[in-house]
Amino acid sequence: MEDIAAKALKEKETGNAAYKKKDFKTALEHYDKAIELDPTEMTYLNNKAAVYFEMQDYQQCIATCEKAVEIGRENRADFKLIAKAFTRAGNATKALKDYGKARTYYEKSLSEHRTPETKELLSKLEKVIKEQERLAYIDPAKAEEEKTKGNECFRKGDYPSAIKHYSEAIRRNPEDAKLYSNRAACYTKLAEFNLGLKDCDECIRLQPDFVKGYVRKGKIHQGLKQYAKAQDAYQKALDIDPSCQDALDGFREGMMALNSDPEEVRKRAMSDPEVQQILKDPAMRMILEQMQTDPRALQDHLKNPDIASKIQKLLQSGLISIR
Repeated sequence: MEDIAAKALKEKETGNAAYKKKDFKTALEHYDKAIELDPTEMTYLNNKAAVYFEMQDYQQCIATCEKAVEIGRENRADFKLIAKAFTRAGNATKALKDYGKARTYYEKSLSEHRTPETKELLSKLEKVIKEQERLAYIDPAKAEEEKTKGNECFRKGDYPSAIKHYSEAIRRNPEDAKLYSNRAACYTKLAEFNLGLKDCDECIRLQPDFVKGYVRKGKIHQGLKQYAKAQDAYQKALDIDPSCQDALDGFREGMMALNSDPEEVRKRAMSDPEVQQILKDPAMRMILEQMQTDPRALQDHLKNPDIASKIQKLLQSGLISIR
């Protein structure tokens, strides 16, 4: 008996040597001889399945893995070997793009023996499946239906229901910038400003020339009393459409707010990380001191785009003024 087992092992080693040389036909011949000599050892079937995988004969690979598991269970093989067979079957099934079945194989493997490698394979596959489901759910026609329902709810002042419909519309058509803008309007009405800002940013990312996205962003910053940021948003809207009345009105309102309570504006400005960074810059402090003693120096400094941008930020925040 030992002699037969030794002969089977020798056939496996010869098969392994051929496998490493990518001589798959020879490898299969020797693995088959090993199986014939010792049909109770699942390792030889696992090796044979590996050859089929390399040959991209995925169906044969899966069938051989299944046979390996069957033999392994009958002969109380190490659970690690059974897990290995299931993982390889999962890899072959994934190569055939049968992701649901591949997931099942990986889960079976982990139920036998948990390894970081198989856990990572399953995690990545879950992401692929989730993305497939997301893409399969996209339907612009249904998105339009949900948008219409959302518009009706918005007109009635039922903003939570409008958000529900706009959110469904976004899931159905996530590349439509206007849907994010509409939902941002709902969040603004409910004073959920941070959620509204997030939608405005996504809207602008998808459609950088969408004026209403910047206008809505400006209104939200106004609601948060972040007047300098509101002015920036309105200015971007006006850069795209100088005649946009909403942007013009918002910009004027922002200027009035900046002038109405300068102390409050300064207090808020000092809590702005960008403003803090500017004021900590030794070069900017020297420039600001120079501007106080020599107002004409401002013209020279404004020729530098970086310095001009920082001065503009301080002007908008109300921390400095130019007379």
